[in-house]
Amino acid sequence: MGFFTDAYDLFIIGIVSTLLKQEWQLSSARLAILNATMLGAAFLGAMVFGRIADVVGRKRVYWLVAVIMVAAALGSALSPSFWPLVGFRFLLGFGVGGDYPVSAVLMTEYANAKDRGRLVGLVFSTQALGLIVGPLVALSLLGAGTSTDVTWRVLLALGAVPAAAVVYLRRKMPESPRYQAQVLGNGAQAAAQFSAFSEGRTTDAGDATPVRRMGLLEFLSNRKLMLTLAGTAGCWFLLDYAYYGNTISTPQIIKLISPTSSIMTTIAIQLAIFVVAAVPGYLLAIARMDRIGHRKLQLIGFAMMAACFAVISLVPGLTTAVLPFLLVYGISYFFTEFGPNVTTFVLAGELYPVSVRATGHGISAGIGKFGAFIGVFLFPILQKSLDLRVTLLLTAGVSALGLLLTLVLPEPAGRNLDDISGELDVRKLPGLAQTAAFPAATPGPADSLGHDDHQHYADH
Repeated sequence: MGFFTDAYDLFIIGIVSTLLKQEWQLSSARLAILNATMLGAAFLGAMVFGRIADVVGRKRVYWLVAVIMVAAALGSALSPSFWPLVGFRFLLGFGVGGDYPVSAVLMTEYANAKDRGRLVGLVFSTQALGLIVGPLVALSLLGAGTSTDVTWRVLLALGAVPAAAVVYLRRKMPESPRYQAQVLGNGAQAAAQFSAFSEGRTTDAGDATPVRRMGLLEFLSNRKLMLTLAGTAGCWFLLDYAYYGNTISTPQIIKLISPTSSIMTTIAIQLAIFVVAAVPGYLLAIARMDRIGHRKLQLIGFAMMAACFAVISLVPGLTTAVLPFLLVYGISYFFTEFGPNVTTFVLAGELYPVSVRATGHGISAGIGKFGAFIGVFLFPILQKSLDLRVTLLLTAGVSALGLLLTLVLPEPAGRNLDDISGELDVRKLPGLAQTAAFPAATPGPADSLGHDDHQHYADH
C-alpha cells in the first residue's frame, strides 16, 4: 500500500500539470518545475532516510515517512497557488524518497534466497497500480463533468488515503529480524517477534552474533562497495532519466504525435499504454526474475529500451504516425518493467552488508531520483529546442550506458544475502539462521544446519 502511494503521487503530477497548464497558464519553465520538484526532493529523502534507517532501525522510519506523505498530499490538494503547491510537492517527495530504501530493505531482509526477487518485486509492482489508478480516476472525474479545479485537487488528495492506512499497519510491524539480530544484537527478541509475526511457524533456538557496524565514511571509502554503488546508483540514475522523463511527459508526447487529441483522449491513450505494455512487464518480471537472474534481466531490459528508442528516433515518419509510434513506445515500456525499472529496486537492496544496506539502497534510489529530476526537467525543454526524435535518441544512448554499467554488478539471484556481501557481512548466523527461518516441521536446528535442503532458509 505504501509503495502504491509512492507511485501514485509521483506519476499523477503528469495529469495534474496538464490540467493546471491551462487553468494557471503555466509557462514551460513552471511546468518543468512542477513536474520535477517531487523527484528532486525524493533524491534527498532517499539518502537521508536510508541512512537513518541503518542507524535507528527500519521500522521507525517506515511509519514516519507515511505520516509525511499524508500531510504533504493534503497540503498539495489545498494549495491556493503555484509556489505553495511546489512546496508541498517537495515535502511529499522527501517522504516518498524515504519510503524507497525502507520498503526494499525490509522485504529483502524478510525474504529467503529462493524467491527474494519475486517478493521484493511484488512490493515494487504496486507501482503498476499507481500508474493505472491515477488516469482512471481522472477520466472518471472529467467524464462526470467535474471542473478542472476540483479534479486536480481530488487527484492530489487521494494520495493521502492509502498512506494514512499504512501508518497504523507499519507501527504494528516488528523490526527486521536480520537488523535486530545482526546490528542491534537482539537475536532472542528478533526470533520471538518473528515467531509471533509468522503465527508460530518458526522455532526459537537462541541468539545471533552481531556484526560490527560500518560507519558512513568507512562505507564511502571502501573500494568494493563504491564499485557496487557505481553500478546500483549509476544504473538507477540512467533508468530514471529515461523512464520518468518519458512517463511524466507522456501526455505532452502524445500531444506532439496527435495534436488534435483532447485531454481525455490523451489520458486514455496514456492509460492504455500502461495497461497493455507496463502491467504485463511487471507481472512477467515477478514470475521469471529469480529464474532468469536479476542482473541478466536488467541487461535484457536496457538493451531492448535502447533498441526501441533508437527505432523511434531513426525511422523516418515514426514520430508522426500514431499507431506505429505507440506500438514501439509500448514495447519500450514493456521491457522497462520487464527489466531495469524492477531490477534496480531489487539489486540495490541485495548487494550491501546489513549495517549499511538501507544506506546503499537509499543513495542508489536518491541518485536514481536525481536522474528522474533531470529527465523530467529537461524533457519538455529538449523536445521544444531540438525535437522529439533527437530527445528520444538521447534516451536510447542513456539506455545503452545502463546496459554497460550493469556489467560491474554481481548476480545475486538465488544467493544468500550473507554470501553476497562476503567478508563485510556476517558469515554464519548461529542464532538467526535457526530461529527466524526454519519452519516448525523441519528437523531440529543442529541437524538442519547440516543439510543443503535447508540452506536457502538461512537467508532470513
